[in-house]
Amino acid sequence: MSKLFARHALLPEGWRKDVLIEWNAGGDITAVTAGSAPAGAEAVAYALPGMINLHSHSFQRALGGRTEKAGDAVGRTQDSFWTWRDLMYRFARNITPEHIEAIAAQLFSECLRHGYTSMCEFHYVQRAPDGAMYPRPAETAERVVAAARLAGIGMTVLPVLYSYSGFGETPLKPEQQRFKTDAQDVLRVIEALEPLRDAQTEVGVAPHSLRAASVGQIEEVLATLPAARPVHIHIAEQQAEVQQSLDWSGRRPVQWLLDRVAVDERWCLIHATHLVADEVDGIARSGAVAGLCPTTEANLGDGLFPLEPFLAAGGRFGIGSDSHVSQSPVEELRWLEYGQRLQHQRRNVAVSAEERNVGDFLWQGALRGGAQAAGRPVGALAPGRRADVIVLDADHPNMFGLALDEVLGSFVFSGNDNLVNDVMVGGRWVVRNQQHVAQQAIAARFKQTLAELREFR
Repeated sequence: MSKLFARHALLPEGWRKDVLIEWNAGGDITAVTAGSAPAGAEAVAYALPGMINLHSHSFQRALGGRTEKAGDAVGRTQDSFWTWRDLMYRFARNITPEHIEAIAAQLFSECLRHGYTSMCEFHYVQRAPDGAMYPRPAETAERVVAAARLAGIGMTVLPVLYSYSGFGETPLKPEQQRFKTDAQDVLRVIEALEPLRDAQTEVGVAPHSLRAASVGQIEEVLATLPAARPVHIHIAEQQAEVQQSLDWSGRRPVQWLLDRVAVDERWCLIHATHLVADEVDGIARSGAVAGLCPTTEANLGDGLFPLEPFLAAGGRFGIGSDSHVSQSPVEELRWLEYGQRLQHQRRNVAVSAEERNVGDFLWQGALRGGAQAAGRPVGALAPGRRADVIVLDADHPNMFGLALDEVLGSFVFSGNDNLVNDVMVGGRWVVRNQQHVAQQAIAARFKQTLAELREFR
């Protein structure tokens, strides 16, 4: 049995004082007692549950900063998500399984240092550069799991169903052949990953989008996938995607999905940026999580999610870093709120009648939605959940003299210093004094990978 004493801890019901957290050898919390004594445990000032990153394409971490140059046709054909995607395809062409593991380990170590303790990997680089399946069908997915274990982060790996380049089963383009999977391919990858499932690792599935997977394929996969496993899908990210769906089916993407598939609590709808009122209500009624990635959505010029009406309808949300232009949950939550403020020209949008502090509302809401999307017992300091804890730097000037109901407001909205000092995952410390335990070795391997990839420019 192991234990940690927090003078202040964020529990599901809110902040509590003098909290003793205990966990077993498997990394599961066994008891959380407020108003306790240290009882010989290590003492910290502020402890809160680690955040869940519900949407990651880890290999794109190595692309960061390399797409921030306008194309030659400025003023005629403006840059957009679609021009960025072409650059990403060219980048992905030369990545090896070894590169995938090295990039993922670097990303995961960075995410841990900023307070993420779980990842959901939307994994679609499945084939070799020549389009052939690897001898081991889950070769690249296994590399992501290996990187997660090296870094010490929780993982939900989501092999991607990716068969088409557009609505109506349009054939894939040559540059998309590394991503090609049909329903049986994905089921083989999921089967190959089964031995890796444990307390730190879950396996779900991700139909890439309604552009890339048919409803028939989705239903074929779900008929075999165990009923409790998470299901993620990109949807309604871009206005052009919505128009393409209308042209093909007469229905918007979310409308088409809700009409044709039994969407429920195990689903996570990634982005869902461009919605009309009945889609907002439909997602909320389904119990699915809206997977929001504000830094990537801003970087790609996607648009702003209709957060306020979604919350009013009882919708559930979580956050992800997607293309990893940021590895910080603080930045995702900050820009989730700031986007709404800019859109509505007022302040303090993400609140409820029960919770008027924006930072608390956002952190707790993202924990709940993220845990649901991950399909793992995380997201709360409570018995039966994983012992995933982040400790804030109580000596930082931003933390000086704060009332408890001001802590998360300062953490999320004040300054750009990283206030995460220590991070525990599954009862094991993986970050101490803002340094990852394997930071230097992981970074050296990442730098070597970048050097190799840049030879292909």
